[in-house]
Amino acid sequence: MPPELRAAIVQDAETHRVLMLAWMDDEALRLTRETGEAHFYSRSRARLWRKGETSGNTLAVEELRDDCDGDAILLRVRPAGPACHTGSVSCFAPWLWRRVVERAATRPEGSYVASLVAAGPAAAARKLGEEGLEAALAGAGESDERLVSELADLWFHSYVLLAARGLDPSRVEDELARRAAPPS
Repeated sequence: MPPELRAAIVQDAETHRVLMLAWMDDEALRLTRETGEAHFYSRSRARLWRKGETSGNTLAVEELRDDCDGDAILLRVRPAGPACHTGSVSCFAPWLWRRVVERAATRPEGSYVASLVAAGPAAAARKLGEEGLEAALAGAGESDERLVSELADLWFHSYVLLAARGLDPSRVEDELARRAAPPS
C-alpha cells in the first residue's frame, strides 16, 4: 500500500518564486527535518529521493510550514542550482520558455530555434535586434494587431537569445524585481 502523501510546495526563500511541487510522506519529512535538505517521495518510482541526488541541485530547507488543514507543506529553501529537471530555475516556467529550451537541447531537424541556437549567440542577438526595430516601428503608428505580432516576435527571440547564452529568464525577472524594490 502506498504511503500517505502530502503536497510539498517548494519556494525560494530569497526571491519567493515557487520552484516546484513534489510529494512528501512521513519519512521524507523526517529526513528533511534531520538533514536540512529536501527529501521527497517519488510516486512514479515508489521510493524516497533527495533533491539533487543525481543533479547536485539540492535544496537547503530554511523553513517548513503546514497549511491550515495539514494536507500540504510549504518548504522555503535556498536552492543550489535549478529546481526543475529541465534546467529551469522553476518548474513553473512559461510554456514558451519550456518549448525554446526543449528545442535548444534536442535540436530537432527543421527547428527554427535549433538553427538560431546552433548559429550562436551573436546570430540570435542580431535577430533580436531586427525584431526590436520592427516592434518599435509598429508601435509608432501601425495597427494594434501589428504591434502585438511584432512584440510576440520580440519576446520569442528574447527567449532564444537567453537559451543561446545558457541563461534562464528568471535572471531577467530577478533584475526587474531588484529595480522595483524600494531603495534601502
